[in-house]
Amino acid sequence: MADDTPKVGIIMGSDSDWPKIKKAAYALDEFDVPYEIQVMSAHRTPALVSQYATTAIDRGLQVIIAAAGGAAHLAGVVAAHTTLPVIGLPVPTAEMGGMDSLLSTVQMPGDVPVASMAVGMGGPRNAGLFAVQIMATANPDLREKLAEFKQRLVGQIEAKNAALQQAIEADA
Repeated sequence: MADDTPKVGIIMGSDSDWPKIKKAAYALDEFDVPYEIQVMSAHRTPALVSQYATTAIDRGLQVIIAAAGGAAHLAGVVAAHTTLPVIGLPVPTAEMGGMDSLLSTVQMPGDVPVASMAVGMGGPRNAGLFAVQIMATANPDLREKLAEFKQRLVGQIEAKNAALQQAIEADA
């Protein structure tokens, strides 16, 4: 029987962030990595964030993905309270298109590292994949799944190139 204890924590500052970040969870699903999802705010529920981060290792988590928009301090606050790797996922905002979220996530002071993903586009998926890569350093099964994934990517690009070359020839 597989261990279904969550290995990755996905936390977000607001439930409205979920539609923008759910591809992080989908990436974890592809690799059969169990995760948990919670809403908590660095500004509105700081005690909850602290408790979550300080108990994460004891609960079996190996990586935390922290998604937030605007004054996106969630990842930094989590990183201040745990030794686990923290992946900051800046959430796009209406006001500044996510630039505020990105800068809040990426501008961490020395000694409090947070890996920062892109705003929108591939950011959420990459957050999930990066969590898998971190965990694969100590998990041979995940390493094998990642190698197979990379090979599938090569095959997909080769197929797209072949289709493009045929289209170009047909247009000539």
